Amino acid sequence: MLFNRMETGRASISDAVYMEVITGLHGTTMPTVLAAACQAMVGAITTYETGDMMTAGLTVAGVAVAIIRLFEIFAFRRRLARMPQLGRAEAALWERRYVAGTIATASLLGVFAARSIVLGDALCSVMAIGIGFGFGAGVVARLALRPVAALLDLVAIAAPAAIVTFMQPDLRHVGLGLLILMYVAASFEMVRLSFNASINQITLKRQFEQLSRIDPMTGLSNRSVLATDLAPMLAAGMVAVHTLDLDRFKEANDRFGHPVGDALLRQVAGRLRAIAAAEDLVIRMGGDEFVLVQRAAADAEPMAQRIVQSIGAPYDVEGQLIELGASVGVAVAPEDGRTAEALLSRSDKALYRAKQERGGYVLARDLRMDKTVSGRSASEGLAA
Repeated sequence: MLFNRMETGRASISDAVYMEVITGLHGTTMPTVLAAACQAMVGAITTYETGDMMTAGLTVAGVAVAIIRLFEIFAFRRRLARMPQLGRAEAALWERRYVAGTIATASLLGVFAARSIVLGDALCSVMAIGIGFGFGAGVVARLALRPVAALLDLVAIAAPAAIVTFMQPDLRHVGLGLLILMYVAASFEMVRLSFNASINQITLKRQFEQLSRIDPMTGLSNRSVLATDLAPMLAAGMVAVHTLDLDRFKEANDRFGHPVGDALLRQVAGRLRAIAAAEDLVIRMGGDEFVLVQRAAADAEPMAQRIVQSIGAPYDVEGQLIELGASVGVAVAPEDGRTAEALLSRSDKALYRAKQERGGYVLARDLRMDKTVSGRSASEGLAA
């Protein structure tokens, strides 16, 4: 059941939350540093007291793996700071590297503890087993959202020591082996409980994320989406920003009442959604103002024509036949601007001109070419 739930839970995690999880795994170096420091100290003491070269080799290997893991963590942080942004597929590769490092550390600590038991020095055994138990507790805390990795780590830590203890014929070793197995069983249960709680929290977070980005009136995206999504769309290539206001909406709202006005806004949203492509953004900015961000920027003017025609068709609301219009301002990246702020500013200026001309659409490039409006030559028009 745990593994089935795990697959369902992981599939339900949005890309943004998944990136948050992977970033969190690489968020601290302290567990890696402490595990290496503890193993180095205990290994040095055990080697000094017993002269065992296998313990010395395991100690050196543990420190070497810790150094490699630290390099991996710092490499991830450097990659996170570079463009393009880290995608889910690449993040999964970093996750596998991190998990491989934890399993290698767990395996070395498990063999390290087993060797200390074989050597028979009680204090050295206690210290070595204590490191393993401490690392296991950290695994439960850090890898709750990666149950398979957590379970593999716990088995790698406990199995060698448990096997060695059960190979000893006396009651004390058998008791120690049973304690180790009970610790692993309890850790398994903690992983399960932590995983379920984390998935529930992530599900709630995803729902809140979606609600915070949706306009409750129309079901379209709200203006917060424009603030977060337009810049990445610009970085990915050309886009066209269509800013539009409804013509004669205030008159219709005043004449027929707010319920009819709300129904009109929902129908307008449906028409915009119908003419937009799947990868486009359709946003209600507030009131009767909308923005359509079009990825196929080469088709910007035909899209503006479709918007004007679609919004201008009559509406049937509760038996009332209502006619609206649309004024549309269009700005295309990169010719009209290379930043979200520049594009929105120029599309707003084009929208203002369209409203002055009582509807239809106006392209920002036409304003740049119009010396009587801009007061500048076309070559001076691009500032952003």
